[in-house]
Amino acid sequence: MGEWSWPSEAQLNGIRQTVSEMAGRGIEDVRVVVSPYRICPLGAHIDHQGGTVSAMTINKGILLGFVPSGDTQVILRSGQFKGEARFRVDEVQCPRKNANDASKIEIDEESDWGSYARGALYALQSRQNSLVQGIIGYIIGPEGMDSSGLSSSAAVGVAYLMALETANNLAVSPEENIEYDRLIENEFWGLRNGILDQSAILLSSYGCLLCMNCKTKEHKLIHPPKLGENHETEWQKAYKILLAFSGLKHNLTVNPGYNRRVAECQEAAAVLLHASGDGAAEPLLSNVEPEAYQTHKHILEPNLAKRAEHYFSENMRVSKGFEAWASGRFEDFGTLISESGLSSIQNYECDPSKGSWRIWSTVQWCWI
Repeated sequence: MGEWSWPSEAQLNGIRQTVSEMAGRGIEDVRVVVSPYRICPLGAHIDHQGGTVSAMTINKGILLGFVPSGDTQVILRSGQFKGEARFRVDEVQCPRKNANDASKIEIDEESDWGSYARGALYALQSRQNSLVQGIIGYIIGPEGMDSSGLSSSAAVGVAYLMALETANNLAVSPEENIEYDRLIENEFWGLRNGILDQSAILLSSYGCLLCMNCKTKEHKLIHPPKLGENHETEWQKAYKILLAFSGLKHNLTVNPGYNRRVAECQEAAAVLLHASGDGAAEPLLSNVEPEAYQTHKHILEPNLAKRAEHYFSENMRVSKGFEAWASGRFEDFGTLISESGLSSIQNYECDPSKGSWRIWSTVQWCWI
């Protein structure tokens, strides 16, 4: 995956031309937000419990071309879906679903694709930002890769946030946008996920592995070792990442199973914290000391025991993985990813048929 292979100049010019025609403005006035998709080699399904995760972005993702509309109107078109999305930035946005509601909600992506832009507006409004300027925009992603397990929803949310912020001259840090995108996912859509996806999009750097502590929000970039004078070329040859699409898609906002597993993690945390005399703490597995887990894990019901086992074993794999990456032991790194995938199936009990992507390298490591 080359550093500058995406987006191409032709793609950017095509988007600028489309927005220019939509808005009746010059091409030079069009800004383009580049919001990449991400992969999570280690740290699967533990961000919502405050675990530490690894991530990196890939050379595919969302492109959003836009110009300020000159008034409060938002007008959007999509390269994937039909029709236009229209609303105003002075309209008060309300959540689509309560996060405590585990029932399935039916969403027609074809007619409701503009809701993520409304979610971005909701997030900015919820923190008392004053928005007076709408946007005219055109959004497009890779063909067939939406709802494919690479955090396309987070990429879309981040893109809309950055476009609205730019149009309204709002100075927002990456850390603040991580929180804003969390509001889109957790509050607007009612999905009880963590901050892995938007953190990867906003904090990653080419060739590095992002380390993100989802409890403290502390993060750092881990570089692979320098192998020689041509170290950048050499370590790129030391491993390759292949993403293979299974053809299956899943939208977490319509799948009650995701929120149910998050609730089971929290229930396991509550049991363990109570047993260790810390029942007043927030029921997150990151608040359970590993020693307390080992001491009291026998009292957990089977499903809760599996969720807790995945969390604590995954945290250990993440720690070992960072050491392996930093020292260039990519085969060890790959072995840990294979173990992570197995735990995701056996302990976190993700349906393997819903695993849209697998990741392979030249040392045959994979993750589902």
